[in-house]
Amino acid sequence: MPIRDATDADLDEICTLIEEHARHEGNHELVIEREAMQEYLFGTDPVAWVIIAETAGRVVGFALYTRTFSTWEVRPGIWMDDLFIRPESRRDGLGRAMLHELRSRTNGRVEWEMQGGNERAEIFYEQLGAEPVHGWVQYRWRP
Repeated sequence: MPIRDATDADLDEICTLIEEHARHEGNHELVIEREAMQEYLFGTDPVAWVIIAETAGRVVGFALYTRTFSTWEVRPGIWMDDLFIRPESRRDGLGRAMLHELRSRTNGRVEWEMQGGNERAEIFYEQLGAEPVHGWVQYRWRP
């Protein structure tokens, strides 16, 4: 399965995939500001990275991630902020391949969140050996 690091030439495709993901999740208003995404992914001080899934030379999915650090485990990890495969390419093993690629990039935790009630995703993640984090509540503080 061709999984590769994104380059700045992939910027428009990445933004389009994010917008498609938003539509899939019911957000029909999201439009990604390409210039800001360019700076954050490919500028002089990147804060996030993307891996791309391709089939027959066509981009069909992506995972966007950032680095984390666990003070208790004393090791770096990865926070996967977004994973999306276009519907026509699902069930081809690309999501699994991208998660395994992220797993190979750290000896620490690979973490993510998902919307509650997505039973298919829960089954998929559990088949990988991932576990939900019980007893923790997520907070979000916005400017």
